[in-house]
Amino acid sequence: MSTDTALRPEPAPAATAPDRVTAAAAPASLRSRLARMAGRAPARPAPAAAAHNIGAVTTALLGLVAIGAALHEPVLIPPLAASATLVHCAPALPLAQPRSVIVGHLLGAAAGYGMAAVAQGSAWAAALAAGVALALTTLARTPHAAACATAVIVVLQAPAPARFVPLLFGSTVLLVLTAFAASRVRRGAPKYPVYWW
Repeated sequence: MSTDTALRPEPAPAATAPDRVTAAAAPASLRSRLARMAGRAPARPAPAAAAHNIGAVTTALLGLVAIGAALHEPVLIPPLAASATLVHCAPALPLAQPRSVIVGHLLGAAAGYGMAAVAQGSAWAAALAAGVALALTTLARTPHAAACATAVIVVLQAPAPARFVPLLFGSTVLLVLTAFAASRVRRGAPKYPVYWW
Protein backbone atom coordinates (compact mmCIF):
# COMPACT_ATOMS: atom_id res chain seq x y z
CA MET A 1 0.00 0.00 0.00
CA SER A 2 1.50 3.35 -1.09
CA THR A 3 1.67 6.26 1.32
CA ASP A 4 3.00 8.72 -1.24
CA THR A 5 0.90 11.83 -0.70
CA ALA A 6 1.76 13.20 -4.14
CA LEU A 7 -0.49 10.51 -5.66
CA ARG A 8 -3.50 11.57 -3.62
CA PRO A 9 -5.40 14.68 -4.73
CA GLU A 10 -5.35 17.59 -2.29
CA PRO A 11 -8.56 19.37 -1.31
CA ALA A 12 -9.32 22.58 -3.19
CA PRO A 13 -8.40 25.85 -1.44
CA ALA A 14 -11.03 27.62 0.63
CA ALA A 15 -13.55 29.59 -1.37
CA THR A 16 -12.90 32.71 0.72
CA ALA A 17 -9.70 33.59 -1.17
CA PRO A 18 -10.00 32.27 -4.72
CA ASP A 19 -7.27 34.53 -6.09
CA ARG A 20 -4.66 33.63 -3.50
CA VAL A 21 -3.46 30.11 -2.85
CA THR A 22 -1.20 29.78 0.15
CA ALA A 23 1.76 27.43 0.13
CA ALA A 24 -0.02 25.20 2.63
CA ALA A 25 -3.10 24.91 0.42
CA ALA A 26 -1.13 24.23 -2.77
CA PRO A 27 -0.99 20.65 -4.02
CA ALA A 28 1.97 18.67 -2.72
CA SER A 29 3.51 18.44 -6.19
CA LEU A 30 3.38 22.23 -6.54
CA ARG A 31 4.90 22.68 -3.07
CA SER A 32 7.63 20.25 -4.04
CA ARG A 33 8.38 22.13 -7.26
CA LEU A 34 8.40 25.48 -5.46
CA ALA A 35 10.78 24.10 -2.83
CA ARG A 36 13.13 22.81 -5.53
CA MET A 37 13.08 26.15 -7.35
CA ALA A 38 13.70 28.11 -4.16
CA GLY A 39 16.49 25.72 -3.20
CA ARG A 40 18.50 26.53 -6.34
CA ALA A 41 18.98 30.17 -5.48
CA PRO A 42 22.14 31.11 -3.62
CA ALA A 43 21.91 31.49 0.11
CA ARG A 44 21.30 34.98 1.43
CA PRO A 45 24.52 36.54 2.67
CA ALA A 46 24.81 37.38 6.34
CA PRO A 47 23.62 40.94 7.03
CA ALA A 48 27.17 42.08 7.84
CA ALA A 49 28.52 40.59 4.60
CA ALA A 50 25.72 42.15 2.54
CA ALA A 51 26.25 45.57 4.13
CA HIS A 52 30.00 45.28 3.57
CA ASN A 53 29.61 44.35 -0.11
CA ILE A 54 27.01 47.03 -0.80
CA GLY A 55 29.10 49.65 0.98
CA ALA A 56 32.29 48.64 -0.84
CA VAL A 57 30.64 48.65 -4.29
CA THR A 58 28.95 51.99 -3.65
CA THR A 59 32.16 53.54 -2.33
CA ALA A 60 34.16 52.35 -5.35
CA LEU A 61 31.57 53.70 -7.78
CA LEU A 62 31.34 57.02 -5.94
CA GLY A 63 35.14 57.19 -6.18
CA LEU A 64 34.89 56.83 -9.95
CA VAL A 65 32.28 59.58 -10.06
CA ALA A 66 34.52 61.85 -7.96
CA ILE A 67 37.49 61.21 -10.26
CA GLY A 68 35.29 61.93 -13.27
CA ALA A 69 34.05 65.18 -11.72
CA ALA A 70 37.62 66.28 -11.01
CA LEU A 71 38.71 65.45 -14.57
CA HIS A 72 35.48 66.71 -16.18
CA GLU A 73 35.18 63.32 -17.88
CA PRO A 74 32.55 60.59 -17.54
CA VAL A 75 34.62 57.92 -15.78
CA LEU A 76 31.75 55.80 -14.45
CA ILE A 77 30.29 53.77 -17.29
CA PRO A 78 27.72 50.98 -16.80
CA PRO A 79 30.13 48.08 -17.43
CA LEU A 80 32.30 49.27 -14.53
CA ALA A 81 29.32 49.03 -12.18
CA ALA A 82 28.92 45.41 -13.26
CA SER A 83 32.64 44.81 -12.72
CA ALA A 84 32.49 46.35 -9.24
CA THR A 85 29.63 44.06 -8.34
CA LEU A 86 31.54 41.01 -9.54
CA VAL A 87 34.77 41.77 -7.69
CA HIS A 88 33.02 42.56 -4.41
CA CYS A 89 30.13 40.08 -4.40
CA ALA A 90 31.65 37.09 -6.24
CA PRO A 91 35.38 37.48 -5.59
CA ALA A 92 36.24 33.83 -6.28
CA LEU A 93 34.82 33.69 -9.81
CA PRO A 94 37.28 33.68 -12.73
CA LEU A 95 35.33 36.63 -14.18
CA ALA A 96 36.19 38.69 -11.10
CA GLN A 97 39.96 38.19 -11.07
CA PRO A 98 42.24 41.17 -11.84
CA ARG A 99 43.48 39.65 -15.09
CA SER A 100 39.91 39.30 -16.37
CA VAL A 101 38.73 42.70 -15.15
CA ILE A 102 41.62 44.79 -16.47
CA VAL A 103 42.59 42.91 -19.64
CA GLY A 104 38.97 42.01 -20.37
CA HIS A 105 37.88 45.66 -20.49
CA LEU A 106 40.88 46.63 -22.62
CA LEU A 107 40.09 43.85 -25.09
CA GLY A 108 36.45 44.94 -25.09
CA ALA A 109 37.51 48.50 -25.91
CA ALA A 110 39.79 47.22 -28.69
CA ALA A 111 36.93 45.19 -30.17
CA GLY A 112 34.68 48.23 -29.97
CA TYR A 113 37.15 50.56 -31.68
CA GLY A 114 37.88 47.96 -34.34
CA MET A 115 34.22 47.47 -35.14
CA ALA A 116 33.51 51.22 -34.98
CA ALA A 117 36.14 51.72 -37.68
CA VAL A 118 34.07 49.48 -39.94
CA ALA A 119 30.55 50.70 -39.07
CA GLN A 120 30.32 53.79 -36.87
CA GLY A 121 27.43 54.02 -34.44
CA SER A 122 25.50 51.08 -35.86
CA ALA A 123 23.59 48.88 -33.40
CA TRP A 124 24.46 45.94 -35.64
CA ALA A 125 28.15 46.77 -35.30
CA ALA A 126 27.76 47.11 -31.52
CA ALA A 127 26.29 43.63 -31.31
CA LEU A 128 29.12 42.24 -33.44
CA ALA A 129 31.67 44.08 -31.28
CA ALA A 130 30.28 42.35 -28.20
CA GLY A 131 30.73 38.99 -29.93
CA VAL A 132 34.28 39.87 -30.96
CA ALA A 133 35.02 40.98 -27.38
CA LEU A 134 33.74 37.67 -26.09
CA ALA A 135 35.93 35.82 -28.58
CA LEU A 136 39.01 37.86 -27.63
CA THR A 137 38.50 37.46 -23.90
CA THR A 138 37.90 33.75 -24.33
CA LEU A 139 41.10 33.32 -26.35
CA ALA A 140 43.09 35.43 -23.89
CA ARG A 141 41.70 33.47 -20.92
CA THR A 142 40.30 36.69 -19.46
CA PRO A 143 36.55 36.06 -19.27
CA HIS A 144 34.65 39.14 -18.15
CA ALA A 145 31.03 39.73 -19.14
CA ALA A 146 31.21 43.48 -18.60
CA ALA A 147 33.96 43.70 -21.24
CA CYS A 148 31.36 42.89 -23.89
CA ALA A 149 29.32 45.86 -22.66
CA THR A 150 32.41 48.05 -22.95
CA ALA A 151 32.68 47.07 -26.62
CA VAL A 152 29.05 48.07 -27.17
CA ILE A 153 29.55 51.45 -25.49
CA VAL A 154 32.63 52.19 -27.60
CA VAL A 155 30.74 51.51 -30.82
CA LEU A 156 27.60 53.43 -29.87
CA GLN A 157 29.22 56.43 -28.16
CA ALA A 158 32.56 56.67 -30.01
CA PRO A 159 34.66 58.10 -27.16
CA ALA A 160 38.08 59.47 -28.10
CA PRO A 161 40.52 56.57 -27.56
CA ALA A 162 43.32 58.79 -26.24
CA ARG A 163 41.09 59.83 -23.32
CA PHE A 164 38.85 56.79 -22.91
CA VAL A 165 41.40 53.96 -22.82
CA PRO A 166 43.62 55.43 -20.05
CA LEU A 167 40.54 56.27 -17.97
CA LEU A 168 39.18 52.76 -18.50
CA PHE A 169 42.52 51.22 -17.53
CA GLY A 170 42.80 53.39 -14.41
CA SER A 171 39.20 52.67 -13.42
CA THR A 172 39.64 48.91 -13.67
CA VAL A 173 42.85 49.06 -11.64
CA LEU A 174 41.03 51.14 -9.02
CA LEU A 175 38.19 48.60 -8.85
CA VAL A 176 40.67 45.77 -8.35
CA LEU A 177 42.56 47.65 -5.64
CA THR A 178 39.39 48.60 -3.76
CA ALA A 179 38.24 44.98 -3.85
CA PHE A 180 41.64 43.87 -2.57
CA ALA A 181 41.47 46.39 0.30
CA ALA A 182 37.82 45.71 1.12
CA SER A 183 38.41 41.96 1.32
CA ARG A 184 40.96 42.56 4.06
CA VAL A 185 38.82 44.93 6.14
CA ARG A 186 36.04 42.57 7.24
CA ARG A 187 37.06 39.54 9.26
CA GLY A 188 35.96 36.33 7.58
CA ALA A 189 35.46 37.94 4.16
CA PRO A 190 36.73 35.87 1.23
CA LYS A 191 40.14 37.17 0.21
CA TYR A 192 40.40 38.84 -3.17
CA PRO A 193 41.90 38.03 -5.58
CA VAL A 194 42.22 34.29 -5.93
CA TYR A 195 45.03 34.99 -8.44
CA TRP A 196 46.49 38.17 -9.87
CA TRP A 197 47.55 36.96 -13.29
